[in-house]
Amino acid sequence: MSRLWAAWPGLPLQCAQEQVLPGPGAPSLPWLRPPRSTMADLTPLRVRWTAGCLQGRLAVLGGSLNCGGIPRVSGAPCSVGGLLAVWGLPAAWGPGGHRSCHPLTWHPSALSAVNLDHFQILRAIGKGSFGKVCIVQKRDTEKMYAMKYMNKQQCIERDEVRNVFRELEILQEIEHVFLVNLWYSFQDEEDMFMVVDLLLGGDLRYHLQQNVQFSEDTVRLYVCEMALALDYLRGQHIIHRDVKPDNILLDERGHAHLTDFNIATIIKDGERATALAGTKPYMAPEIFQSFVNGGTGYSFEVDWWSVGVMAYELLRGWRPYDIHSSSAVQSLVQLFSTVSVQYVPAWSKETVALLRKLLTVNPKHRVSSLQDMRAAPALAGVLWAELSEKKVEPGFVPNKGRLHCDPTFELEEMILESRPLHKKKKRLAKSRSRDSSRDSCPSENDYLQDCLDAIQQDFVIFNREKLKRSQDPTPEPRDAAEALVDSEGVRPALPACGAICPSAGSS
Repeated sequence: MSRLWAAWPGLPLQCAQEQVLPGPGAPSLPWLRPPRSTMADLTPLRVRWTAGCLQGRLAVLGGSLNCGGIPRVSGAPCSVGGLLAVWGLPAAWGPGGHRSCHPLTWHPSALSAVNLDHFQILRAIGKGSFGKVCIVQKRDTEKMYAMKYMNKQQCIERDEVRNVFRELEILQEIEHVFLVNLWYSFQDEEDMFMVVDLLLGGDLRYHLQQNVQFSEDTVRLYVCEMALALDYLRGQHIIHRDVKPDNILLDERGHAHLTDFNIATIIKDGERATALAGTKPYMAPEIFQSFVNGGTGYSFEVDWWSVGVMAYELLRGWRPYDIHSSSAVQSLVQLFSTVSVQYVPAWSKETVALLRKLLTVNPKHRVSSLQDMRAAPALAGVLWAELSEKKVEPGFVPNKGRLHCDPTFELEEMILESRPLHKKKKRLAKSRSRDSSRDSCPSENDYLQDCLDAIQQDFVIFNREKLKRSQDPTPEPRDAAEALVDSEGVRPALPACGAICPSAGSS
């Protein structure tokens, strides 16, 4: 199939290169070339014009109808008020020239893509400013994951859409033993979902709050594991910009993994970042100096400074500088030039020397590469090859008999949350039923709806499991629907919503 014909009242939507004449009084759509040559065969869609809405059914192999951003299974009815869109290309025609409902859109991966129904929700384990995290189990493989979900409307209101899309763009391209890796991404009407590695050892902030006393050997191991992660990220041109105990998770054996790429940025060779981004107590001096005094910006060295602050805090229980989120940026520039870091006399000379190198104010003299780390006397005995395969035993192993997170997250989700995740399916079903019973769907907030539509269109669905299967030299037989989804290799740019609802996501 190479072309698609569409027609209005009482005439079929057909495949192949056959022209269908329009009915009286209604324009026909010209043929639309499908975006990919691997599109499955379509059977005709019978449509009729009733009360200003187009209604019909579509039988699709590996695809579905999408009405108002709501995925529908193959063969499900869908209606649109005077605006038909095929593959996201609208025919701007309707009664009175106005849209009375959302466009009808063809999403080839909607039927076989992973969605919330593929997971069993077990319990909530964390939350951020606009996102929450829960433990889930994939129903077919019974494998456990952490699932982060972010409310679309809140992301729009807080100008976080571009940051979420940037994080997805980054995570879909990277994988490393000391990172929290992305496995799946998908969406529904309310939320965007990211399914990642489940690490049950808790984050380092939690263990600090539990008054865990970390030994020098344990902290050195964390520093080495973060060095391997940052070295990998540098090879991918990525600055994390938010390395801190909160974003370093331990697995059950005690190995450290870096997470949360929400404010990470990608810089090409020779480029430098300039935005004021990060968590103030862990931000390198050159970030503040660049913001206050201008200049050439900053680069990968800022993440190594953050590792130094984290290591100092793990050893001593507080940070090397008295900096808080409320601290004025101008005062911090002066702080770094006047205040010296105090080191504990009981620490070994090698550990102090390493911390001094990481906490060097001038980035040109700071330890900021794996090569520099290998040359540090404190790390002279590190077996880097074994370390990269997790064959070095950590000094601190989290207690396997407990879940290392705040138990109130689960209580809040079950009792206080007005839109709990475990009731989403029933809630969305009621919403869809309500929407389909209306003759028209006027938007109460056109700006918000345009942003939601842009997110729905530009969100990139990801499936690492299927990607790995496709890279296997001896893959298992798959049906045509799975093959269709795997063939979609074109990645869209950052969302069009960036133009509609701009976000402060500059690097």
